[in-house]
Amino acid sequence: MAAPVNDLNSNEQACAAWIARFLKARGVDRIFGLQGGHIQPIWDHVARLGIRIIDVRDEGAAVHMAHAHAELTGALGVCMVTAGPGVTNTVTGMANASLARMPVLLIGGCTSRPQANMGPLQDIPHVDILRPVCRYSRTARVPEQVIREMDEAVARAMGDLGEPGPAYIEIPTDVLRSHVPPQLVLDDWMRPKPARRITPDPEAMAEAVDVMWNAKRPLVITGRGARNASAELVRFLDASGAVYLDTQESRGLVPAEHPSVVGAMRAAAMTEADAVLVIGRKLDYQLGYGSPAVFPDARFVRIADTAGELVDNRRGAPELLADPALALAAMVEASGNRKPAADTDWTGGLRQRHLERTSAGSRAATPRTGDDGKIHPLAIFEAIREAADPDHIGIADGGDLLSFARVGLESRTYMDAGAFGCLGVGVPYAVAAALALPGRQVISINGDGAFGINAMEIDTAVRHGAKAVFIVSNNAAWNIERYDQEANYGGRVVGTTLRHSDYAGMARALGAHGERVERAEDLAGALERAIANAPALIDVVTSQSVVSSDAKKGLGFVPDYQPLTAWDDAERRRRGE
Repeated sequence: MAAPVNDLNSNEQACAAWIARFLKARGVDRIFGLQGGHIQPIWDHVARLGIRIIDVRDEGAAVHMAHAHAELTGALGVCMVTAGPGVTNTVTGMANASLARMPVLLIGGCTSRPQANMGPLQDIPHVDILRPVCRYSRTARVPEQVIREMDEAVARAMGDLGEPGPAYIEIPTDVLRSHVPPQLVLDDWMRPKPARRITPDPEAMAEAVDVMWNAKRPLVITGRGARNASAELVRFLDASGAVYLDTQESRGLVPAEHPSVVGAMRAAAMTEADAVLVIGRKLDYQLGYGSPAVFPDARFVRIADTAGELVDNRRGAPELLADPALALAAMVEASGNRKPAADTDWTGGLRQRHLERTSAGSRAATPRTGDDGKIHPLAIFEAIREAADPDHIGIADGGDLLSFARVGLESRTYMDAGAFGCLGVGVPYAVAAALALPGRQVISINGDGAFGINAMEIDTAVRHGAKAVFIVSNNAAWNIERYDQEANYGGRVVGTTLRHSDYAGMARALGAHGERVERAEDLAGALERAIANAPALIDVVTSQSVVSSDAKKGLGFVPDYQPLTAWDDAERRRRGE
């Protein structure tokens, strides 16, 4: 006889109750998700334990929020969705977390075991769909083994068996309601596991010191894997005399005022360097795949605590599989009082040209409007510098907009569309950031195209009190693609224009503060009011005629060998074409 509905989740030794206790034991204090019958048993027990549930408007946004939570806190990000479309809606977010190497645990719903393969509601092979973009993807069908499998899923997400990244686990509904006696749930499975730190090999470390201290034009490039090594990185730069480039993944690790920072001279630093130390960063398209066409004179040294950040595209000589902070500290110690051979004319010259390009005087020369009289996108970032707290969290989302954000957004904590180019992350990232770090200002700058993908999550921000500010650069176009069509396809602009829609009106309708800005001089005041009344949205009518550097360099064109036309031309010359 079936149990009454109000008794279905009363069993404190039900599998669903054990899952909730497992998450609590692992320090999970919030779960992002969208409710459904297949996950209701877990949902209820999680809520009863006081774990906060951030319910969203789309499952993909839940994954983006868990991703941002993991990135900003260093903890596991957890999301939970129901079966069928609930799970399939998460694929893009999970793929984004995979490329970003973010520890995200997705708990999905699936049909009961007796109904499997009979055509039940929302039954589809979730595990097979998610496996290519997950470190772990399984159905846990045996009630007394579910917590063991949860333990393994978390271990794989955290990188205990290789590269960190997303993990997926689903539990049939009848398993969730099954009784699991305490003696079958081992304490080993429940308790948190300490982080592992790999010490550097002394011989490889000594070789790395020789390479970097003997280099005339040493360059250091960092990625996500260096995020816990900020202090050690600064000491290394001081000791070695190297110049420094961050990437999207590592922005803010080194203070902008440090004499090694030459971000505005990125192309020259990469082309001219004779030794490149890459720390916790894959050599993907953003670094020209490490190709000799982009780094013609460089010997590479690579440090990472996961092999996936050592062996792609261009190998290091040497390579150090080690915790970056431990490796950098060991290299500085091993160098002793050794004087670096770095050419100070070269390093100093790069720094001087960087300062000239980033100075207030240089920024003042930027027009405040485009040829069409509408606001120049860089005016948005000028207003942020004027009105925002220096310690604000900056989030950039868009295609064309990212080019302007790289130059104009001066935030010590930064997130964007990432290596996957995953548009639509700006709003959910900001919601998660504002909830995780409520004492800091969160400002999300979005292209109007990217904003539309998850615009309804403004409602989530309002309902959960996420005091973020959302800025929409409203140029009525997918502008990098529109420019590509205009420049390379005979001016046939098709499917790349939008409307100057009233996004501020939409935000007000959802309960947020909203203002529309059509003059650059009104931006700072609008931002001050938005910060004071967050969650808030500023709809900035920007110029479609202003062309970003990425568009000019051919990013939208997608050349054959390299992402940018200048690199592609160099690659063709290297190949003798």
